[in-house]
Amino acid sequence: MEVDRHVRDYERVILGIDPGTNVMGYGILGVNGKRPAVIAMGVVRLSKFESHYLRLKRIYDRVIDLCAQYLPDELAIEAPFFGKNVQSMLKLGRAQGVAMAAALSRDIPITEYEPRKIKMAITGNGASSKEQVKEMLRRMLHIADENLLPELDATDALAAALCHFYESGKPAVAKASSWKDFIAKHPDKVR
Repeated sequence: MEVDRHVRDYERVILGIDPGTNVMGYGILGVNGKRPAVIAMGVVRLSKFESHYLRLKRIYDRVIDLCAQYLPDELAIEAPFFGKNVQSMLKLGRAQGVAMAAALSRDIPITEYEPRKIKMAITGNGASSKEQVKEMLRRMLHIADENLLPELDATDALAAALCHFYESGKPAVAKASSWKDFIAKHPDKVR
């Protein structure tokens, strides 16, 4: 697969993945300095495969292809949410694991984000709907309506990439394990 020519225009490329067993969303974000831009987004439809194992293979193959085409520096992936259906959670966890394994096979570092954290980063509300996330992404990243897909999995994946962009730009904060540790690390904060 040929490398996408737009990739060379960016200092950093983030691949976002919204794992799924029926539809997997992906979003590619290019970054120059503090300016993110959409390179690509799409979905992988998996419902045509009857076997769960063939779906997992397709996820793996497609993530490998995305890595070859867009040369991402990092992968941001949505963590599975905790639901009541254990079988669904198991399948979703496998889909996520296969996508992660594909990225790891290319030495791409991975960061996982909970759905609420992604929504909070994009809309300011961790309980936002997928439609609200899509609309905020459209506005923030100046995405033309005709470039938005009907499947919200693509914008969810792009949201994971944008969340990672925001989170990775924050200064690292050293966490103290106790008050005594905090005081030792920050004597200037104690009166």
